[in-house]
Amino acid sequence: MATAVQKITLSSARDIPFNKLVLSQSNVRRVKAGVSIEELAQSIARRGLIQSLHVRPVLDADGAETGIFEVPAGGRRYRALELLAKQKRLAKTAPVPCVVGDANSDILVDEVSLVENIERAPLHPLDQFRAFLGLRDKGMTEEAIAAAFFVGVNVVKQRLRLASVSPALLEIYADDGMTLEQLMAFTVSQDHARQEQVWEAVKDSWQKEPYQIRRMLTETSVRASDKRAVFIGVEAYEAAGGIVLRDLFQSDDGGWLQDPALLDRMVADKLKTTADEIASEGWKWVEAALSFPYGHQHGLRELAGVTVDLTEEERAAREALRDEYDRLEAEYAEADELPDEIDARLGEIEQALDAFEQRPAIYDPADIAVAGVFVSLDADGSLSVDRGYVRPEDEHPAEPEGSDAPEADGETSHPAAPAVQRAVITIGGQATEPEDDEDDGIKPLPERLVIELTAHRTLALRNAVAEHPDVAMTMLLHKLVSDTFRRTAPAGCLEARVNHIFFSAQSEELKDSAPAREVAERHERWGDHVPADDQALWDWLTHLDDGTRLDLLAHCVSFGVNALFERPNPYSGSGVSQHGLDVRLSQADRLARATGLDLVAAGWRPTVGNYLGRVTKPRILEAVREGAGERAAQLIDHLKKGDMAKEAERLLADTGWLPEPLRLVDHDDGQAVEPGAEANAADEVALPDFLSEDGDDEDGDGIEDEDALTIAAE
Repeated sequence: MATAVQKITLSSARDIPFNKLVLSQSNVRRVKAGVSIEELAQSIARRGLIQSLHVRPVLDADGAETGIFEVPAGGRRYRALELLAKQKRLAKTAPVPCVVGDANSDILVDEVSLVENIERAPLHPLDQFRAFLGLRDKGMTEEAIAAAFFVGVNVVKQRLRLASVSPALLEIYADDGMTLEQLMAFTVSQDHARQEQVWEAVKDSWQKEPYQIRRMLTETSVRASDKRAVFIGVEAYEAAGGIVLRDLFQSDDGGWLQDPALLDRMVADKLKTTADEIASEGWKWVEAALSFPYGHQHGLRELAGVTVDLTEEERAAREALRDEYDRLEAEYAEADELPDEIDARLGEIEQALDAFEQRPAIYDPADIAVAGVFVSLDADGSLSVDRGYVRPEDEHPAEPEGSDAPEADGETSHPAAPAVQRAVITIGGQATEPEDDEDDGIKPLPERLVIELTAHRTLALRNAVAEHPDVAMTMLLHKLVSDTFRRTAPAGCLEARVNHIFFSAQSEELKDSAPAREVAERHERWGDHVPADDQALWDWLTHLDDGTRLDLLAHCVSFGVNALFERPNPYSGSGVSQHGLDVRLSQADRLARATGLDLVAAGWRPTVGNYLGRVTKPRILEAVREGAGERAAQLIDHLKKGDMAKEAERLLADTGWLPEPLRLVDHDDGQAVEPGAEANAADEVALPDFLSEDGDDEDGDGIEDEDALTIAAE
């Protein structure tokens, strides 16, 4: 027979006047915790009493109800109502929603109070973050949310930022897969994909501290304390559309700038503006850079300018500042810590006194006309301007001692400076084009394009050297003889080696070019036979016939061929000097002649990707004019840049035309040898119908209009 289930009866609920309630002495909460009584009172005033009080009737000695009710569960709510009543914001007889327990129950009120407090499940932090986000999505401002929950606005911002972390990571946090501190670290980035990528990288690692997560998320950003950011100002960066990420949970020194390219462009523009202002003083050249290497002034003569004297008013102001500084120092000499306003005032006085010491110098106009200025940034982001340096090539020629030659018209024998001199301004080592010269003329080729073109030539030269063992032998002997007879103390026993030169920049098509395939196939064929053991390699080489040894020598020597253009480093150290670059390219021409290298035969053709789409319209027309004739150039000169480049590729396909960096230099006049002859007007190439229609004019700037990073390739 089935047992009947015991039915329970819930306590009844009713409204009881507040003045009929008293706090039970059996309430277990004694220690203050959580939200204060004042904050709870404000919440009740705003939202009402969300949770009823649990009460029991108070009985007299005979067991009859007295009309008074004690509150064993809900003591904090009772005290908050009591505070509102004292503030006259709640009537003493106001009805209070209550759940009335049985006065004769065998359950102690102590047990009721304890259970009411310990069985209450605290809200998970993530639920709170999401609740704040939901309130904001429904129209509440961050300030309104902060006021409603009696927290600071920054606390609301922090919780909203936590809710904006990748949903996948929030679920991991909800399942206790990561700590709150780790979740906080992910808020420095808003890129969910990057957040998840970093978590995948660190989740199984022993190094997954919050600081490591922050470092990985900000490794491509720039600190706001970086001297570049200080120089232009974070406000200016943000006004230009830059994004700054800030860490709301710890000091971040102003945050991280997320767009380094924008930052660098703004720094370059500001340096250029500063350089233009300084150039207006009449200097021959101005070099601007973030910083200059140690010893960059070596070999330059520094002008001795005359410091501007202080006026009587300035002297009096300086003495007054010194007296004030001494007085404040003496007054607070015994203080353990200076008041903020005194410390700030002392700093202002120090800056003002430094300004008096850093007086501008006056230079002779004749010296200014041959001297230059270095402009850079100090470590604190302030501008550093060093005026008055003369390069050796700008020095006036020395006059013979005892020369009695008369001076013409009372003038000195120094060459007169031009009436109007335009300073040569360089930013980061690259000459900038004057703004008023922005026209459709022939501009220098972009540096990266020249490097890519010379990479084609270098690879073709390697292949050509490997196919001409006699030239490779001459090349190696030339190196060995130079080392033997031109050095006084050669190091090691031989020190002859081939350094495999890799290309810092190359076009997409280089790896699929004919020279690349031939070099790779040749290397694979030799690699199948070369022994790995050193002694075995020696024995193998000694048994090869002379022809095979020459072929192998040529192949190995070819990997050291370097005909690449690179920006000369005028400050020595790393890189190549201008003289070294000239020697390199001259020897590359010599190798090309010795091997009979023909880059056209090697497969190079001008295309939109490797040349025509990356230069200005005048250069495209120049190429077509040289390769296909004047008539062909006239037929496309009205086209837009993209159409002109495509049509020029077709016109030049079989002409054998090469750009300047790929041409041989004629030893007779030093000019690049232009391939092919100018096409005859009768040999015009048929053009599509749309070419005869007038197209809209457009600016002639190329896709890579890098005026600040160009070099003269002619």
